[in-house]
Amino acid sequence: MVAIPWQARLGIFLVSCSALVYLTKLTVIDNISGTIEYIFNSFGFLFINVLLVTLVINELLSRRARNARLEKLNMVIGIFFTEVGNELLKKIIHADPESTAFGSSFVLQGKERPDEKAMERVVSVHQFQVQHEKIDLKDIQKFLQEKRNFLLRLMENPVMLEHQSFTALLQAAFHLTAELGHREDIGCLSASDQAHLAGDISRVYRALAYEWVHYMGYLNRNYPYLYSLAVRTNPFDPDAPIEVA
Repeated sequence: MVAIPWQARLGIFLVSCSALVYLTKLTVIDNISGTIEYIFNSFGFLFINVLLVTLVINELLSRRARNARLEKLNMVIGIFFTEVGNELLKKIIHADPESTAFGSSFVLQGKERPDEKAMERVVSVHQFQVQHEKIDLKDIQKFLQEKRNFLLRLMENPVMLEHQSFTALLQAAFHLTAELGHREDIGCLSASDQAHLAGDISRVYRALAYEWVHYMGYLNRNYPYLYSLAVRTNPFDPDAPIEVA
């Protein structure tokens, strides 16, 4: 026996209720002409009703659902930067010979709104090249191996599918984790292998900076108290004091 979907059962029930109402009106009130006129009037408005439900109400509900998903996604991004992102940026930035090119726009001040446009322009033209001889690969290897399970859980989170650029960041970070994890003696690598790993680190570096810029703007607009902490732990500002002045 084929099970009838609940949508079909609901449709049959509603149509039956409508037919019962009209039948009652015809038999009890005995107003055939008025009933027929009302049916045609209602049928004419049906198309407008479908338009309102489909385009307007459905869009409002979809927008609300998107905002809810975006809120959850930004919470996950915040956890990522707290647990991994900020510390990883600090470990990488000092190996960038052009790190001073980030300039004053990356030095955040108190509750002032960050200049996202200026920061985006800097990120778009920055080379994000790191010098492998200045990178403590052993330190980064240890750090990422400790965070490996955390990265895996983030990648398994279905909310991540809503944000392609952040998913790309997680993939780059996990790839770097895997690359470093397969080196048995990280202190005895050839120059070419170190250069290869430096390329993987540069990829993560670029993605981290891009996401960090947008996350700072989000915090400033929505959560000033979280933004205050982010300013005081700014990985692009080594002189940022953690204490509130």
